[in-house]
Amino acid sequence: MTKQEKIDSFDPNSVGDTTAGMFGLPFSLEECETVIVPVPWEVTVSYGGGTVYGPQAIYDASFQVDLYDPNKKDAWKLGIGMSDMPYDLQKKSEKFRLMAEELINRMSNGEDVSNSPSYAAINTACEELKSHVKGNVLRYLKQDKTVGLIGGDHSTPLGMMEALAEHFGKFGILQIDAHADLRDAYEGFHYSHASIMFNALKIEQVEKLVQVGIRDYCEEELNIINASNGRIKTFFDRDIKQASYAGETWQQTCDRVVAALPNNIYLSFDIDGLDPKLCPNTGTPVAGGFEAEQVLFLIEQVVKSGKKIIAFDINEVSPGADEWDANVAARLLYRIANLVMHSQGK
Repeated sequence: MTKQEKIDSFDPNSVGDTTAGMFGLPFSLEECETVIVPVPWEVTVSYGGGTVYGPQAIYDASFQVDLYDPNKKDAWKLGIGMSDMPYDLQKKSEKFRLMAEELINRMSNGEDVSNSPSYAAINTACEELKSHVKGNVLRYLKQDKTVGLIGGDHSTPLGMMEALAEHFGKFGILQIDAHADLRDAYEGFHYSHASIMFNALKIEQVEKLVQVGIRDYCEEELNIINASNGRIKTFFDRDIKQASYAGETWQQTCDRVVAALPNNIYLSFDIDGLDPKLCPNTGTPVAGGFEAEQVLFLIEQVVKSGKKIIAFDINEVSPGADEWDANVAARLLYRIANLVMHSQGK
């Protein structure tokens, strides 16, 4: 059956078919315009865990998502699919997470663990993960797919950023997050989830980092922002809220964010950028943050500006016992993927 024949025979108003692809869509991965790369990895999480189960939980929740998108009629026809779940990575993550957890616990008790051989093993495992992600992403980019990544913790998309640099050249990062993630080898881990943007800025082709919603950061990170000569532009949550109290609309705030971005943009979305009522199980929830529609409105303004979102990630989704966070993430994933495809002219 051709893709068109599948479209003609598919009922987008019916119950999600869990024997079909992601979101209950009838397409093969090859027929999907967007490919989601799952990365079940959380070796260096420093507070709550569970993000290693995020990709599977989001996939499972996707079958409950209604397919009507107010921004694009029949968006589902383009197709969104997830590549095979790498359970070997999940198993590897669980192994090295235990090693990291021991180091963190000893460190928290005042012990000097800086010379522990575990660091080398963990950093090597994270380096291998980075190479794995880069290779997978490049493979789909060369097939002209729109690529999204689902973590896992926020360390997972570094290999994706390297793939984008190789494939597209210069680009900027739009980071939606509660945390600045600019720590240098946080807790001794070179590839810590709290170091993702510090590491991203080592990529020469990353010309700009625009951070939105940041509300939990240290002085060292603030110093990095202030010393960046404009390469980092941070819209702190406090400043956004205070501007709104003084009368600035969200549209006006979004206009300022969009104006700070270059033409090619990578969207990196940590779920804790949302109000924690929407992600209570995420690893490091922080009071404040955005409503889901605020984030979608911002992305819509990026698309309307004519700027191109070259790829995206959603990270730090820990489903919890009620799987609420995955429920929220699955709906955001569908809307964001459609907006990203729209920005690419699909």
